[in-house]
Amino acid sequence: MHPFVLVITFGLLMLTSILPSAELVGSPQMTADEETIWKLERAYWRYVENNDLPAYSALWHKNFLGWPSVSARPVHKDHITDWITLETSKALTFKVEEFKPAAIQVTGDVASACYWITFRWQDKDGKGAAHTVRITHAWLRTGKEWHIISGMSMPEPEKPAK
Repeated sequence: MHPFVLVITFGLLMLTSILPSAELVGSPQMTADEETIWKLERAYWRYVENNDLPAYSALWHKNFLGWPSVSARPVHKDHITDWITLETSKALTFKVEEFKPAAIQVTGDVASACYWITFRWQDKDGKGAAHTVRITHAWLRTGKEWHIISGMSMPEPEKPAK
């Protein structure tokens, strides 16, 4: 067999072995747990839009450790709302522009969700720059409830002007 055909065949086999483990949203094979995690991720952003800090805080596990892109250092649950109160103290409101799932994987009582979120912090006139951020959250199921145990975010790189 030609070496090029072997490389392509091996690549396709590797791809098919990876894809089922990280289902994309909209896949007909999405499990109930995966659907639950996506609903919780969307609720997360509704709570930010509504400045509902108690509901937002309830999503986080008591032992959370993560590194939001807006923090110079990793944070625990006791500082998870700092990024919201920093902006709302300036009379800005949060507006989601787009929620775009990338991948999700549930393994037992642990789930990983990866997605992009585009949002604006708007002034009273509705003005504010749009920002797109990549998000990864690790969720832990305790009993019947899921909570974010870890996560990280980073700004999406700016696309060069054409």
